[in-house]
Amino acid sequence: MTGTLNKIALVALALIVLSITPAVAQSSGEELFPMPAELESDVKFWLSIFTQYNTREGVLHDNRYLGVVYETVALPENVSRRQRQRISDQRRDYFKSILQSLASGKRDSLSTDEARVLKLWPDDVTDKELSAASGRIRLQLGLSDRFQEGLRRAGRWRQHVNTEFARLGVPIELGALPHVESSYNPDARSHVGASGIWQFTQGTGRRFLQIDHVLDERNDPYLATTAAAKLLAYNYSITGNWPMAITAYNSGLSGARRAMQRFGDDAYADILRKYDGRTFGFASRNFYVAFLAAKEVDQNPEKYFPGVVPDNPVDYATYQLDAYVPADRLASVLKVSEKDLERHNPALQATIWQGSKYLPKNFEIRMPESMLDGRLQDLVANLSSDSRFDKQLPDLFHTVARGDTLSEIADAYDTRVSTLVALNSLSSGNRIRAGQKIRLPAAGPAPDVIVAAESPVVAVTTGSPQPSEEAIASMPAIDDRPVAEDESPGALTDQLSEIMGSLQASLLSDPSDYTVAEDQSIEVQPLETLGHYADWLGIKTQRLRDVNGLAFNTPVEVGRRIKLDLSTVDAQGFEALRTRYHRQQQDDFFRNITITGVTQHEVRTGESVWILALRQYDVPVWLFRQYNPELDLQNVRRGTLLNFPVLVRREPG
Repeated sequence: MTGTLNKIALVALALIVLSITPAVAQSSGEELFPMPAELESDVKFWLSIFTQYNTREGVLHDNRYLGVVYETVALPENVSRRQRQRISDQRRDYFKSILQSLASGKRDSLSTDEARVLKLWPDDVTDKELSAASGRIRLQLGLSDRFQEGLRRAGRWRQHVNTEFARLGVPIELGALPHVESSYNPDARSHVGASGIWQFTQGTGRRFLQIDHVLDERNDPYLATTAAAKLLAYNYSITGNWPMAITAYNSGLSGARRAMQRFGDDAYADILRKYDGRTFGFASRNFYVAFLAAKEVDQNPEKYFPGVVPDNPVDYATYQLDAYVPADRLASVLKVSEKDLERHNPALQATIWQGSKYLPKNFEIRMPESMLDGRLQDLVANLSSDSRFDKQLPDLFHTVARGDTLSEIADAYDTRVSTLVALNSLSSGNRIRAGQKIRLPAAGPAPDVIVAAESPVVAVTTGSPQPSEEAIASMPAIDDRPVAEDESPGALTDQLSEIMGSLQASLLSDPSDYTVAEDQSIEVQPLETLGHYADWLGIKTQRLRDVNGLAFNTPVEVGRRIKLDLSTVDAQGFEALRTRYHRQQQDDFFRNITITGVTQHEVRTGESVWILALRQYDVPVWLFRQYNPELDLQNVRRGTLLNFPVLVRREPG
């Protein structure tokens, strides 16, 4: 399987990177996006959610077999979320009791609803299967009104999406994905910090986009579309087929690869129905089938939403600034309002409009031709010399956005978590909230605040996994996470699971396996040492050497499997700390580096992978391995094709 996948992936990557065959995007949709017969009912389910039910009603269904629909539940708009939740919970409990009754063996003297529920299942359904189904009842909100709005909004950018995808060799049918992700809403935000029509998280987005307190290019549909095409092409180069490349867009490449290794590269039905990976939940299992449904509506809008009229694309003028410029002065010479300037340049962050930052040098401004009284470049040339600056304004405060962590803020401003804690008198585990203003070192200490000495990192040692103070400070705040419609108020999952989910969401483009296997072993990844493992496990390094029969000073080799001692910290706690470490390393790297493409290198006699990566292509080994996940680094032969990402350093904002 691995050899076949690697050959397909390498060929695909070469075609994508060199952009020599945009015809890929025009080939048969049936070949690119297969729909196994076992999944047809799932696609039909999502088709009904997208076209028949609106957001004021929900569908109670089995979360594994979506064709099993128990009831449509009306959810009035004029009641609170908690009341809506109570309504759905009551109906869920009602059908749960029916299934449990049937699971006890009852087949005679059935009520009307009991008979109807039983008929939803095959004639030979067992009591065990019915009992399991009683715990799988889920509520899915209808989305027809949002989908229709998305079809209208998509008109603004769909021509650009098709052009960019074709240019990069990605099937243009994938332009239906934003219907699933965001309903083509550029203002869409998720509770894990994903943003824009393509719902990039910060960690994934930074590989291809600038994301900081000055610019967040995820929110610009034009820039984010190019990044999405690059990400999808990369996913395809790793998975070798579009169903799993699409699934990886939601689940992450590591989860998709584990599923493929277990069931087979193209065993889509088994993967989407049976795989129970820790980070492969309902959304991941359904992302591909939801895409197939969205593609059907996207290609036949008049059939499902007669009369829907897409918005017209805007005819924009663009110009790259040659200096740092205040927003109010730029708006003045363009003779537009700051609101208009903001609306058409959504990558610009609030710091620009608050006046604490200038529009950055080299930023390409975009304005509708119809709003300008002259050529854009001529109008910008009217800026006076005292409106152009060689340097950016210093940072004084940071407004916390959803998904921010204290460690990310510290990294962004070249300071330390403990410094921010002292400057802002943070407490309660150093939790931060969206909208909160964080004082930065350049602003000086707050009145009557004494800057405390930096506290040491507290290591995990005994009992259940307890992250250090630095680790706690870096974890996402989840107090304001919205409660899902199918989740009872207050029934939030375990704190560590929330943290793990957020960490995984930031590593969607990392195909590395950071999980602990059933035999309590792990695969050694770049940047890791026995010392790291010992710290995360709360044990001494020598204990790991003893468990694995390693002599003193023997290094661990990347790709090798080693056994863990989980007597102090459990597997989930270890994975959380391990994943956090890699997220931090990758976030730090991509804060200033962007991937612009991929190049291939054929290994010649005498060449070393390490020297090629670090000297010739200037790519860190951990990133090189992500682009060559099936490669045995200890056994690279002449003629092997290696993939190297093309890296460019960003200009400071």
